[in-house]
Amino acid sequence: MPFVNITIIEGRTAEQKEQLIHEVSHTVSNVLDASIETVRVCINEIPSSHWGIAGESVYKRNNK
Repeated sequence: MPFVNITIIEGRTAEQKEQLIHEVSHTVSNVLDASIETVRVCINEIPSSHWGIAGESVYKRNNK
């Protein structure tokens, strides 16, 4: 059973996340020749203040 864990910064719409789940599931199914029913996708959303790049949070970088 393929399990895909995706971590993103929060802020995407429900529709975008639905599309991401759909596209990733179908890609994994095709590439691994696995039944789509066995593919699991988990999206973890992280606040921008909890995600750091080059020593500062994404929140700070976006609000300069």
